[in-house]
Amino acid sequence: MANKKFIQTPDAPAAIGIYSQAVRIDHTVYLSGQIGLDPVTMQMVGGVDAQIHRVFRNLRAVAIAADSSFDDLVKLNVYLTDLGHFAKVNEIMADYFRQPYPARAAVGVAALPRGALVEMDGVLVAQD
Repeated sequence: MANKKFIQTPDAPAAIGIYSQAVRIDHTVYLSGQIGLDPVTMQMVGGVDAQIHRVFRNLRAVAIAADSSFDDLVKLNVYLTDLGHFAKVNEIMADYFRQPYPARAAVGVAALPRGALVEMDGVLVAQD
């Protein structure tokens, strides 16, 4: 069987359900969905800009805990309660990624946990 490791870091919000922050199998890391929760207070940050930044910081913290980085991200899924925020995701994403960018999907949803405006998950393929 493949080498499976469950990833947990205090630098990202603790799971609010029965899941791991990420699971690494050999060189592939599956990042669970992150919303705009502050990992210290476990409270939602205010506003869509702050939530998008917080989600990227949370995902990056989990990637680092998995001995990886955003350079290894191959797929990013974005879930928005208002697709009108799609341009804002693009704008802020440029602060966290450089070319070549990962593959990505953006999906409009009716609601997200804890009243979040955005949630993201992804897949990394580590180079080590």
